[in-house]
Amino acid sequence: MNNRYIGALVLAPFIIFLFLGGVYLKYIVMVLSIFGMYEFYKVSRKKHYKPIALIGYGLCILYYLNMNKDFLQSFNIYILIATIFLLLCIPVVYTSYNFVDVALTLFGFLYVAVFFSFIVFIDNKTYGQYLVWIIFICSWGCDTLAYYSGRILGKGGKHKLCPKVSPNKTIEGSIGGLLGSIIGCTIYGYIISKYGVNIELYHYAIIGVLCGVFGQFGDLIASSIKRYVGAKDYSNLIPGHGGILDRFDSILFVSVVVFYYITFIIKI
Repeated sequence: MNNRYIGALVLAPFIIFLFLGGVYLKYIVMVLSIFGMYEFYKVSRKKHYKPIALIGYGLCILYYLNMNKDFLQSFNIYILIATIFLLLCIPVVYTSYNFVDVALTLFGFLYVAVFFSFIVFIDNKTYGQYLVWIIFICSWGCDTLAYYSGRILGKGGKHKLCPKVSPNKTIEGSIGGLLGSIIGCTIYGYIISKYGVNIELYHYAIIGVLCGVFGQFGDLIASSIKRYVGAKDYSNLIPGHGGILDRFDSILFVSVVVFYYITFIIKI
């Protein structure tokens, strides 16, 4: 069986947790966050940095245990400041660590655990059981159409999108991905409007545009990090897909975009 299909089967249980929502979704996202942080810290060590992983994991677990429906209340500034205070002391006491290691420890938490958590915050909103799917429809729609558009229209790779970061990506693929996100999100918005989700259809088209753009930024940023450290994939956890961050790189950014749009524009 093709490794990509095996990888899809490995990811299938996550879909079940999306349907379940609530505390089940929260804790599976926490587990994904820890795995993602592990991958980020692991590739960082290829450049001989030494992020203090145990503190990063501890901060992640405290963040999710403290989580409630409101992001600002969940993001406990007291815990964060106490963690920074502790981390800054470590390079003084243990001189094998330096302040770049401290910064990478915090960055791994913010980039992976906090970005992942917006999936949970969207699920907790009004209509959340419907709106949370927008993240995945936009991201997967973008990835799928980008892949086929790139193969068919961008054959030969004449029009590179960002060759220094990801040489195989083409402008044709990028445009196809953007269309995939817009079409998928708009159709989904139309469908859920029949189930009582009272949001104007044009909002879904705008969300599709934003997710199509920033989802690709998420992909390119992950590629940029891997390119810097000299890694092909973050890990080989998911056959045919690489690691958690390889599979969820665009989803991390799309979840933030969807949360901000429905919170500050639609005001849900």
